[in-house]
Amino acid sequence: MKQSFFIVLLVCYVAAGNVMAADVGTEPAAQKPAPYVKDPKFWPAAVMDHQPPALPRFTKHHAVLVFGKTNGYRDDDQNKAANSALSNLINEKNWDVYVTENAAIFNARQLKKFDVVVLNSISGNVFLPEQRDAFQHWIEHGGGVVALHGSGGDHHYDWQWYVDVMLGAQFIGHTSAPQFQPGVIRVIDNQHPIMHELPAEWQRTEEWYAFDRVPTGYHTHILAVLDESSYHPPPEQVMGTHPLIWTRCIGNGRVFFSALGHKAETYAEPLHLKMISSAIDWASRSRKEKCE
Repeated sequence: MKQSFFIVLLVCYVAAGNVMAADVGTEPAAQKPAPYVKDPKFWPAAVMDHQPPALPRFTKHHAVLVFGKTNGYRDDDQNKAANSALSNLINEKNWDVYVTENAAIFNARQLKKFDVVVLNSISGNVFLPEQRDAFQHWIEHGGGVVALHGSGGDHHYDWQWYVDVMLGAQFIGHTSAPQFQPGVIRVIDNQHPIMHELPAEWQRTEEWYAFDRVPTGYHTHILAVLDESSYHPPPEQVMGTHPLIWTRCIGNGRVFFSALGHKAETYAEPLHLKMISSAIDWASRSRKEKCE
């Protein structure tokens, strides 16, 4: 009986020791962060377009297509503010303007009615293969493109020609801590017709984009760079020479890109609007003047 008592006591002692050892040596399991869920307000369902819209009859000296389709990230306030501001700028020139998110308008018959296409922060895969072909052909044969902010802000593109040829650089990220920071843009060429009304040092607050390289080839003209000492970029977004605004010559066509314009209110900034208006003017001359 006494022997049984000691055996039970020994078993309890060993078990207690094991529990104590486990308590001392084992950290509580860390909780896994909740998976990121895309808010449909900013990430709407992707839709591909097959039926082109019916266009009105254009009667003015120039016609401009403002295209703002978003199959990726969408800031609806920005999209609407930019569409309104762009329409006003073009109407002030007494030109025709057509605003749409229907990518089926990118066909040879309808694109030839336009001198300029403004890409209003398009995102995601918005073009079908035949629409890509029509857009590329239109640019190479004298079309003018003004691509704004998010139109060069996807981490991945299915259409490599768009990145390597039309834009010339791949977006790698933007400021996030905080997202919007004051910074200084240095205008490289204030004699260029797009930049001639801008100050040599342009101070503004923005979500600052970074790219994997400085665009080259295709008569690339860097118009403005970001002073990296004027804000706080994360280490992986430090470029040294940090382009923000540039032009390229694609065949007989012209392309202007600006990384500016995330917030809706930027489309009420006088200097920003002057630059965009001048870019539209420059792009419209594709068929009359050689792009250099």
